[in-house]
Amino acid sequence: MRNKPALKINMPENNIYILIIGVASTALLLYDFYVGCLFFLIFLYIVFHNWKTTNIRRKEWNNYIQNLSLDIDETTKKAIMNLPIPLCILEFDGKISWYNNKFHQMTETQDLLGENIDDIVKNLDLRKVLNENKEMYTDVKYKDRDYTVVYNVVKNDQEKNAKYLMMLYWLDKTDYLNLQQKHEDEKNSMMLIQVDGYDDVLKSASEDKRPMINVEIERILSNLENASKSALKRTSKDKFFLVMNKKELKKLESEKFSVLDKIREIDYGNTLPVTISMGIGVDGDSINENLKLASGALDLALGRGGDQAVIKTKDKSVFYGGKSKAVEKTTKVKSRLIGHALREIILESDHVYIMGHKYPDMDALGSAVGIYDICKSCGKNANIVLDSTNESIDIFVDRIESSDYYDGIFIDSEEAIRSCTRNTLVVVVDTHRPNFTECNELLGISDKIVVIDHHRRGVEFINDTVLLFHEIYVSSTCEMVTELVQYMEDNVKINKLTAEGLLAGITLDTKNFAFKTGVRTFEAASYLKKVGADTVEVKKLFNSDISDFITKAEIIQSAKIVYGKICLAYTERVADNINIVIAQAADELLNIKEVEASFVLGKKDDKIFISARSLGETNVHVLMEKLGGGGHKDIAGAQLEGVSLKTAYSMVQDIIDECIKEEK
Repeated sequence: MRNKPALKINMPENNIYILIIGVASTALLLYDFYVGCLFFLIFLYIVFHNWKTTNIRRKEWNNYIQNLSLDIDETTKKAIMNLPIPLCILEFDGKISWYNNKFHQMTETQDLLGENIDDIVKNLDLRKVLNENKEMYTDVKYKDRDYTVVYNVVKNDQEKNAKYLMMLYWLDKTDYLNLQQKHEDEKNSMMLIQVDGYDDVLKSASEDKRPMINVEIERILSNLENASKSALKRTSKDKFFLVMNKKELKKLESEKFSVLDKIREIDYGNTLPVTISMGIGVDGDSINENLKLASGALDLALGRGGDQAVIKTKDKSVFYGGKSKAVEKTTKVKSRLIGHALREIILESDHVYIMGHKYPDMDALGSAVGIYDICKSCGKNANIVLDSTNESIDIFVDRIESSDYYDGIFIDSEEAIRSCTRNTLVVVVDTHRPNFTECNELLGISDKIVVIDHHRRGVEFINDTVLLFHEIYVSSTCEMVTELVQYMEDNVKINKLTAEGLLAGITLDTKNFAFKTGVRTFEAASYLKKVGADTVEVKKLFNSDISDFITKAEIIQSAKIVYGKICLAYTERVADNINIVIAQAADELLNIKEVEASFVLGKKDDKIFISARSLGETNVHVLMEKLGGGGHKDIAGAQLEGVSLKTAYSMVQDIIDECIKEEK
């Protein structure tokens, strides 16, 4: 450690010494007059010399400061004049009072003094700067160059009245943005391509034409490879891998992926259309992440029926295409495998909870009751989670509750959450969106989740399922459950009322076997009829009262036809089952000549319900998806919250207008 001095002596200033000398010389006069006078004269000289020296030093210091200030001012002026970025000084009314050479070169205007900056450069919000008491920035484009303008307010105190001026620094960032854009354009995107139903398509053509279909598919994709300067690799008979940069991908987006249409035009006598599904991953943190995004995008495309391209980033998914209807698969092998796997999962579980979507319909409840009978045949206890009913299922619910066979079948969400464990099996039917389920919390509690659904896949999806049965070509979830019952390893016995509920669900989603009806749909209906379903009792499940007929009549009367083929209507009538009424009205509107699609809106509480129907030409699923809904190509819907009925009606009109423009 350093030793501190024991005593610190503070030496006094010169004035103190002079004062001491003055006092001493005065005191000396009392003892020796002559010697005292001598010392007093010396004292007076010292005082005079000190004053003179101090005065000279003060003047020299002032001169030094003044010269230094002048030097700084001169340097500042030269620095501003030769500033390597454009700079201008404005009055508060926007008039230019000064500018440097770079600003003059930027504007290429002869005389700028006194000109208003708004007449030279647009989009400069000077008023906003005046209201802010800090440095501000704004981006402007001027003569094909991009600038960041830095605003700085300064105060001029040299005048009698303080004057405020505004300094604008123009930072040219064009080269940086161009480099950034080039980097963005050169990013790689991964694309997985799969021919939809490749084997079935080839089988639908004569044997001598099959190689030509294969060659034509490869030719179109090779042309895409050459046109986009990308790299194409065939990985299997029906799958391709393509790498292209983001700039070329944007071109494909601007063309709405016209390659989908070119593939669809392949015709060599094949009765099934040739279509492809494309999954594109882009903007991932690595090439591996882009590949994972592409794989997820392809799953989305296939889950939505194929014949479309899906671009997937970390934040969102964008869909293109989806014009073809899903083709029914003739094989029932998957139903057999799923049925066997479901039986094993049920036997391994402590308990089974079954739930559909909120505001359940007959397809959701009918399929749930079908799963209930499967569990009962396996000797496992099961419950259907149901918080509230509506008119579409009230009759069926009353019949179930009055039957001893279904004793204690329904429980509410609160009870299900309390008793649900990790080993509880949760079966979700007729939806794949977690937020649409009757009790979303169960998905986070249970480790065993099974999803059975037929809707086209959306961005939201229940992940981490132990079993997924998702077939978008099937008419209804009730048809899928009927096949599970029919082809399970053990012969499952179902109740007559269960069979009627399953048949009602099929009847509802096929609109009396008119839409999305395939051979397997009639086979399922035939099986249900065989096990005791009464078609008259099924029809009674859809009975409604006179007020519903009046509401539907009002909707039909107020309907408006736009673009000569789309029917648009709404009702302000208040009803608990308004979502069912507008769906039935949308079906009725399709009976009008030349109408290809219908959209009907209704309001219940704070929600706006939209039902959309199509004869196949207009993809209502894509339109409803833009409003947060979904469904199928010809049957879809959406729910809106926080908007008025009039606003929702305008929103539907806007998406129809957008759709028509894209078609043109």
